[in-house]
Amino acid sequence: MVKKSLLSLFLMIISVLAFAQQPDAAGLKHLKSSQDTLQQLSQDIFNGKGDDGRERAIDEFIPLLVRTLKTKYSFRFSFDSLKTVSIQYPQDSAFRIFTWALERENGFYRHFGAIQMNTPDGQLKLFPLFDASDYMTNTDTITDNKSWYGCLYYNIVHRHYFNQEFYTLFGWDANNPRSQKKIVEMLTFKNGTPVFGGPFFSFAEDSTPKPTRNRFIIEYKKESTATLNYNKELNMIVYDHLISETNEPAKKFTYVSDMDYEGFKWLAGKWMHVNKIFHDAIPMGKGAPTPQPLDQKKKSMTQPKSAEDYEQQAPKKPATQKKKQ
Repeated sequence: MVKKSLLSLFLMIISVLAFAQQPDAAGLKHLKSSQDTLQQLSQDIFNGKGDDGRERAIDEFIPLLVRTLKTKYSFRFSFDSLKTVSIQYPQDSAFRIFTWALERENGFYRHFGAIQMNTPDGQLKLFPLFDASDYMTNTDTITDNKSWYGCLYYNIVHRHYFNQEFYTLFGWDANNPRSQKKIVEMLTFKNGTPVFGGPFFSFAEDSTPKPTRNRFIIEYKKESTATLNYNKELNMIVYDHLISETNEPAKKFTYVSDMDYEGFKWLAGKWMHVNKIFHDAIPMGKGAPTPQPLDQKKKSMTQPKSAEDYEQQAPKKPATQKKKQ
């Protein structure tokens, strides 16, 4: 029994040391050099001239990113200069997700991404993500990395239940010229490969229960802001209750927040819907518990901000001078 315990401890130490390995000097130099080129290409994807220019940047960016990630222990390199690429890690650092967007001249978006696994030997294990959202007739479905619901991820919440890891992903989709979306879905791994979605969003406790959803999506007016994120203080997913400002519920592009909140609480391996979160549950003055993941005018893909954040950053108007008596 003692031998087994010592063996387990030894294996755990070896695992921790392996995951803590860093790129060597040559690898680090290569990563930094490639990052500079990737940073320029990522800017061209976001600000390039026309669809052709942006797509050319994509065609160069993707293979360069893959070649760069092949550097041993590249997982330990943060790529913090890629400001238009969102890179999210779960609490256990088992993987990281790269996501970025291509805006077309017609105002529609296509998303790109990849999951890099944190391998003990530092070798690359990568799952490319192929955006199939434009072709999904049913968005409430379970998918793999080859038929991904494309979006920019801005948060990951890790839960462990019955010897399985569950990763709740929060994403934002600029969608089209009239509306935008926020998405929350579960990521699990089956036989080592990613699975997106699953029957994890339950409405069984509602007064009028609705079917369990595989993926939860809110869609709302382009110029509006809406919250959908995990709130640590409440230990819940919190999101804005939306209504049509023109009383046309079939038109999602008319939806705005009515300043009320709904949510989901983690219960027995599912996110259970909470119909109403009272306003006083969120401290006054802190605004919505989640930032708005992309304001096109602010040109920030990875530092989401809420309307309140923008108001605080806005230059203050000079105080008006008193009129002379």
